[in-house]
Amino acid sequence: MADDIGSAFDFTPGAQVPLSGAAGETAATHALASAAYRDSDVDEILKANNEWHKSEVKKGKLSLFKPDLGEAFARAVQVRMLGGARKPLIQSFGIEPQSVVEHCLAATRIRKERDTRLTAVTVLFGVLFLPGMLLWLLVFQLKKSLGEGKDKKKTAFGTALLVAACAVAVIFLVKLPFTGFLSLYLRAMVIAPVIGWLLAKQICERTAKDLRGRWESLLSGGGIGAKIPEAVPGSPGETAAERLRQGLARLTAEQQSNSVFYAGPKGILGMGTRWGSWQLAEELVPRAGSSEIHPFRSWDVVRAIHDQLRMLERGPLHTGGFPTPSIRHWIVSPVAEGATEVARPSGTDVEAFQVKPHEIQRICNEQQFGSGDRHYLGVQFRLWDGQLVITMLITVTVLHETLRIEVTGHALGPVHSLFTTKPKAKTKEVSKTVKFWETREVKLPLIEADDVVRLAARAPFTWFPPILDFLGGKLALPEPFGLRHAWADKPWRHRFMADDALRAATPVLRVVHASAMRVLEENGVDTERFGTRSLFLSNLVQDAAPTKADVYDA
Repeated sequence: MADDIGSAFDFTPGAQVPLSGAAGETAATHALASAAYRDSDVDEILKANNEWHKSEVKKGKLSLFKPDLGEAFARAVQVRMLGGARKPLIQSFGIEPQSVVEHCLAATRIRKERDTRLTAVTVLFGVLFLPGMLLWLLVFQLKKSLGEGKDKKKTAFGTALLVAACAVAVIFLVKLPFTGFLSLYLRAMVIAPVIGWLLAKQICERTAKDLRGRWESLLSGGGIGAKIPEAVPGSPGETAAERLRQGLARLTAEQQSNSVFYAGPKGILGMGTRWGSWQLAEELVPRAGSSEIHPFRSWDVVRAIHDQLRMLERGPLHTGGFPTPSIRHWIVSPVAEGATEVARPSGTDVEAFQVKPHEIQRICNEQQFGSGDRHYLGVQFRLWDGQLVITMLITVTVLHETLRIEVTGHALGPVHSLFTTKPKAKTKEVSKTVKFWETREVKLPLIEADDVVRLAARAPFTWFPPILDFLGGKLALPEPFGLRHAWADKPWRHRFMADDALRAATPVLRVVHASAMRVLEENGVDTERFGTRSLFLSNLVQDAAPTKADVYDA
């Protein structure tokens, strides 16, 4: 499939990275992108797990090599979304996934530049004095292992162990029994790693300020750009850059796919769970004075509804109202609730992840019962800078003499608040020297002593990511994976977002019914029963309470 998609796109003109960050979708995009620059504990992301999609932090062999949130997030997202053998992705409505991936690449590049310097420091002040470096690493590993839990006694013991090691090192330097070259080397073996640590601390501090600045800028609306020169080939021989550029283009193409997946109670993956369902189903009877109705198909009704939905943004009063919605035909495939991967449609009727129009029309008219994909007409509103995605789906079926029109509402809430938190300066309160009963706030370094050792120890393995994953662990993303729905919260906890979702249903439902009535009247159908049913549904849609429409209590 990947080869087919690659051949379907013209990657030859220029060496440009497609622009990202569409208008109206910046807040959610920047919130997710900011995770790539964070230096908090990787376990923090577990707080963002929702009811259906849960990330997992897989532990490594040594906690000293454990990645922070930004390192783990950037690595996991890059591999999952740009990997050569990756599984199909779920569309990320309300954000630009390419922009998030670009920020992950930019953050990785910044860290690699830091790790290059740290590796040089490690070689000069560590590898050349390997026994001393290993002893210091052992002490820090023991301290980190003891301090991982919430047991204060163990944490205090770990700190005491480090202090004791420093004291032993000082005694060792003063009372060393050897002389000559061996004496000098043994002393250097103890001192060199400490000097290296001081240099590494300055390198880490500079990089931390840069990463935090980008994190702050994204969440403040600055929209700092992601610099990824490695994605722009400078010559035909740069295959890695060309492959990366094609991977980004393929990601954008898959984002524009018109096929989605229904996973039972999970709803349509990427669109959220179904919170409401309204159905109009009546018998097709000829109008009085006519012996038969004029033949028509489901597609004729769908096309009329599609044309009328384009007028949603227009109203009789100048009150703002609806923004311009996205109106698309969707092909929906069923998957199991616990499915860990999906398979996109393929074959001659699919081009560049897009099901062709003639196949969409065929599915709409013919695949209405039994196995196979189904057709839905969707009207989607992306609100709150991409934090809220409201999707109303319409399907039309004709079975025997019964026409059925179903409108369902899907809502995808904002990304978890974890992603919208800005960086905080590290401070602590201390007593004043003279007025000891008063306190003052003291700024702490962004990088703690343990973190400097961790980053310096990880640096030489940056060029061997699988080894680093084995030693320190990694972030396992929920499957089937899509950037947006994996960390989406429920919109019903936000009053205005909930109101927006509920208000969208009534106008869409009435436009759908009015369009259907017009097609039926044009084809000689008695619409009296349909009109009565439509009025009844108009009353039902006034209910201001969302439900779990996909959970059948049977």
